[in-house]
Amino acid sequence: MKRVLIVKTSSLGDIVHTLPALCDASLAIPDIKFDWVVEENFSYIPHLNDQVDQIISVSMRRWRKNIFKFWNSSEHLELKRKLSLYPYDAVIDAQGLLKSAWLARQADGDKYGFDKASARESIASIFYDHRFSIPKDIHAVERTRILFSKSLGYQLNSSIGNYNLFSNPGNNRYVILMHGTTWPSKHWPEESWIALSRLVAKAGYKVFLPWGNNQEKSRAERIAEISGAEVLPKMTLTEIVSLLKKASGCISVDTGLGHLSSALGIPTLGIFGPTNPLLTGLYGPDQKSLLSNFPCLCMSKKCPFSLKVDGPCRGFQGLTANIVFENFIKLIKKNIAIDDLEVTIKKETDK
Repeated sequence: MKRVLIVKTSSLGDIVHTLPALCDASLAIPDIKFDWVVEENFSYIPHLNDQVDQIISVSMRRWRKNIFKFWNSSEHLELKRKLSLYPYDAVIDAQGLLKSAWLARQADGDKYGFDKASARESIASIFYDHRFSIPKDIHAVERTRILFSKSLGYQLNSSIGNYNLFSNPGNNRYVILMHGTTWPSKHWPEESWIALSRLVAKAGYKVFLPWGNNQEKSRAERIAEISGAEVLPKMTLTEIVSLLKKASGCISVDTGLGHLSSALGIPTLGIFGPTNPLLTGLYGPDQKSLLSNFPCLCMSKKCPFSLKVDGPCRGFQGLTANIVFENFIKLIKKNIAIDDLEVTIKKETDK
């Protein structure tokens, strides 16, 4: 049996984007098993793939707040023990950051990763025994698939990657609106969510609003108070997966839960502002990404052109509730071929 250690600790969307590479490797090497180093908050996601054996949970965000305390703690000793439990056939850092490269270096086995020009943080490449040049101008899923194929020595097929998680959309007539995200610039305006919620409800669907923190809960309650949508209780990732599997569809800003919905094969419409969906957009069949062509794609947490402090991306002005709703209805009423994944460019219009 071939045993491989994957280091991909965060974030939720990045972890989801790694799953197709595991499917590729499992087809090419049937007896392969994976262990996975991941942030404890996301430890449920790797278990969605049957070839993942052990999860090694870390808490890098907490540990970095007091690195000296961590270094002398029992948590550090336990981490070292788990990482040295097996002599791995390969240790793949699929994240390309200094923190992930350091974690990979603690394990027993040859280290594989991106070269200096390909890694997200170029210094990470010095920790690897084997480095690969992989284009940065392709989708994150494809970058990871290429990295795995080069690291494990198999030929990558030319077809689109498979999450192997697809389920048939439910007949429960409800739609989930993923309104929460970490970057201020990624937030679609609340008034747009309210208008969209009304349109979806008028079309005969219940509208559910999940949330992950107090700020998102408050936003959901404001949207629901005017639109009549239902604010969900606090949910775990496991519960959200169960909810998504039965949904008629999902509309999401650029956030990890939107990518999770996409991976599950639920018809999902993504609303993109400062980030480029050609690189990190929804991936797979029955998915569509809407992007305003405001001339920026700044990849910035705070929009430099926003009319408000910490306001949403200026480009969202061209993505009205009507445009989003029309595209969503088309998406859920027909099956999109797997090679019809597209990015629809909508011209900015003044309000």
